[in-house]
Amino acid sequence: MNILAIESTCDETAAAVVTDRLEVLGSVVASQDELHRRFGGVVPEIASRAHMERILPVIDETLRRAGVSLGDLDAVAVANTPGLAGSLLVGLAAAKAIAVALDIPLLAVNHLQAHIYACRIAADEDVFPCIGLIISGGHTSLYRCRDPLDFELLGATIDDAAGEAFDKVAAMLGLPYPGGPSIQRAAESGNAHAYPLPRPFLQDRENLDFSFSGLKTAVRYLLVGPGRQDFSQLQLDPQRVADMAASFQEAVVDCLVGKALLAVERTGVDKLCVGGGVAANARFRRRLEDESAGRGVRVHIAPLKLCTDNAVMGAIAIERYQAGMFEDLDLDVYPGVVRRTG
Repeated sequence: MNILAIESTCDETAAAVVTDRLEVLGSVVASQDELHRRFGGVVPEIASRAHMERILPVIDETLRRAGVSLGDLDAVAVANTPGLAGSLLVGLAAAKAIAVALDIPLLAVNHLQAHIYACRIAADEDVFPCIGLIISGGHTSLYRCRDPLDFELLGATIDDAAGEAFDKVAAMLGLPYPGGPSIQRAAESGNAHAYPLPRPFLQDRENLDFSFSGLKTAVRYLLVGPGRQDFSQLQLDPQRVADMAASFQEAVVDCLVGKALLAVERTGVDKLCVGGGVAANARFRRRLEDESAGRGVRVHIAPLKLCTDNAVMGAIAIERYQAGMFEDLDLDVYPGVVRRTG
């Protein structure tokens, strides 16, 4: 069985052809980083317009790489939640058109569930039930994942997502967008203990929420003090940039690793799966694996190519296909996040 999966939740236009054996026949991702770099973050209107220009060429190239035609498809899947409304609508419209034209089932994909399913694809074994940690530019959330389609929210950021904080701090330091890779590169030559930055909520064992806005503000105060808004004229010594980047990265990693392991401890679930763009951070991956060792926790982190948004993780639609969870053509987009998905 061949499924075409479409991903357009934010600023990557992606498609993939996957089989019911989780084989990836073809995959294409068209990044929009260059379009948004001058703004230091994703501009929703620009993102949706770029999706409209790219969606058909991306699908066409995916089919070509997969060596299949439209007639070889058995179903089409599309991410319809959560994400940017305009971006989601572009992918959904394309998927509906294909479903109607070919008279094949339409399947809905929850983008957050798909990020955790990337671990299932890479592990080539069942990873459920597990604790799922999703860390990206728009989400920092912990879930109890009873199975691939049943997620219960345990905790989430109350303000900035981790990836969003990386972008904003990178801008303060004069580093290019996207901020995650830029800060990681700068931190390689920095001292992670140079600046005593806060670890919000880390000592609070009563909840599993995150907060990164105060951490971001602490960086700002160390750089320019309260009251000043303009960073364009700020001249920073390269070593100070490296030290600040390393200190900030270490604070974020402390919070992510600490809360993830607390979720494992509190639930008694011994498997931890991690996905999302921030999961590509080398320091985070190393710390999580090191601190999980000896605790009896099996850690699965999505491979680098499946951390950032892609359509391969849309293979989770196979679970819905096998359960007969097909969608009508009145399927809509849902930009927000619900506490429980199933």
